[in-house]
Amino acid sequence: MVATVPVALSEDRRTAVFQVIPEEGPAKAGTVQVVSELRERGTQIQAETGVTIGLTGQTAGNIDVSTKLGDALPPYLAIVVGLSLILLLLVFRSIVVPLLATGGFLLSLAAAFGLVVAVYQWGWLGGVFDVANPGAVLSFLPIILIGVLFGLAMDYQVFIASGMRESYMHGAPAKKAVRIGFSHAGAVVTAAAIIMVSVFSGFIFSHLTMVRPLGFAMAFGVLLDAFVVRMTIVPAVMYLLGEKTWWLPKWLDRILPDVDVEGARLERRENEPQKLTEPVH
Repeated sequence: MVATVPVALSEDRRTAVFQVIPEEGPAKAGTVQVVSELRERGTQIQAETGVTIGLTGQTAGNIDVSTKLGDALPPYLAIVVGLSLILLLLVFRSIVVPLLATGGFLLSLAAAFGLVVAVYQWGWLGGVFDVANPGAVLSFLPIILIGVLFGLAMDYQVFIASGMRESYMHGAPAKKAVRIGFSHAGAVVTAAAIIMVSVFSGFIFSHLTMVRPLGFAMAFGVLLDAFVVRMTIVPAVMYLLGEKTWWLPKWLDRILPDVDVEGARLERRENEPQKLTEPVH
């Protein structure tokens, strides 16, 4: 700390307010350490003298919010990933497709986080993205980014993989089904990704500095997920695996409800021989 300045004193002299001035800025690690040490020291003082010490202000509040969000982030991510695995397993009836989709989402998320840290905390390419003073980013950024990027990534995954699954269920070989599904959905995913990247890129040079990292993370997260993961890595792995892409254990196949998104059951029913419903005279 640089200094501690008295601010106010109550009339009964039982409550006093002091302003603590740290050596570093409010977003620096040293300031977080000062807040932590003051709270630990406050607990000791209260135990020894009965005097209660509390911290308030924007800096302390931001630190508390960041801590709460950091604690909530792992279970939040686990719930999102777990639900995606279950839902994709029901829709595509495959072990590989849900794992590919979820793994690709985590890869895109990690890349987006890494780019944000490199640009807005370390200052890489700061001149390009107008980052004059690198520092901490908005504490809500991870929560918002996970929700938005997950929704878009799963949309793109369904667009790409549903056409492949439909072709495969209607009799096309596994590798040919990958090409057919990709040719049908590739243009849609490309157009959707370009639109979303353009929208999010508009916030990169916003006059609100706290919004810039969020727009940057979403724009590059969607860009990487759509064109690198969904339209390159996922189809390539599915093509290489061939028939193994749609493998599902028999015991799991019996447990899972058959939602029949592709309508294969209806096609099989139409191809079955029609039974006579009227007596023959």
